[in-house]
Amino acid sequence: MSNIQSQISNLQSQLESAYPKDEARSLAWWIAEELSGLSRTQLLCGCKDTTFLAHTQAIIERLLHFEPIQYIFGHTLWCGLDLLVTPATLIPRPETAELVEKIDRLRLTEHRPSSTDRTQTDNAPIRVLDIGTGSGCIAIALKKAHPEWQVTGIDISPEAIEVARANAKRNNVEVEFEVADILGVQNTDRFTDRIQTDFDIVVSNPPYICESEKVSMKPNVLDYEPASALFVPDSDPLRFYRRIAELFSNQQSAISNQQSPLYLFFEINEAYPDEVAALLTQLGYQNVRIHRDIYGKPRIAEGQIISHA
Repeated sequence: MSNIQSQISNLQSQLESAYPKDEARSLAWWIAEELSGLSRTQLLCGCKDTTFLAHTQAIIERLLHFEPIQYIFGHTLWCGLDLLVTPATLIPRPETAELVEKIDRLRLTEHRPSSTDRTQTDNAPIRVLDIGTGSGCIAIALKKAHPEWQVTGIDISPEAIEVARANAKRNNVEVEFEVADILGVQNTDRFTDRIQTDFDIVVSNPPYICESEKVSMKPNVLDYEPASALFVPDSDPLRFYRRIAELFSNQQSAISNQQSPLYLFFEINEAYPDEVAALLTQLGYQNVRIHRDIYGKPRIAEGQIISHA
């Protein structure tokens, strides 16, 4: 056994008191890769100096208290992006990457006409709104994939917006981020005025875990990630879906002379796919579909507001 493999085994054994064997091994390699700046392949192919692993006890202790390793190191790799994460932001999940992929696969062959305050009239860029942007992961991934799109992300948390702006800069994209409370905006607000004309795609991964589900959650999520980005009351699990869907269903009149639809995408709680689909249908959305994630769970809701002109 090489020196690096021996060191990894030592880290793994310390972590196995709190994590399953495979997860403990994955975390051990993560520590080695992060501290060395080398890939696993590079470490295995001739790395003889493992002094970078001499002072890992503080990291191990934090992991044994179930602090997410992404918060310990302050960043994570997701969808090809290197993203800063802090306790003010959720850690991006594989399911959310699937949400981005669904939007990436849209075939938007016709751009909607621009609103009256834009200078272009025939080929206005696709405009995207990410509600509850957090680290900015969805907005930045979409902008990275489609540099010609104009992407905006909003979040109620000023701290999250700071992280999102830093992530846009870190990943060399221009995304507009602003603080806004989607539950609190009123008809007189500037942001609501923008909703009526400015967006072609609306996407949101809002809080959707019911308070009663806390009992089955792991401490690395429950004790460290921001509760405001995770939980909704049991009495109103569709709170954010309803609010967002209602706001954008009002675009039906705004796009009456336009040829392409408004697309709405949600990441959803696996317990409420039928309820979310029914809500969208009741509010006038068409082509409503529920998509399953890589684990086979209903995870993405899609709907469109289509002009009948």
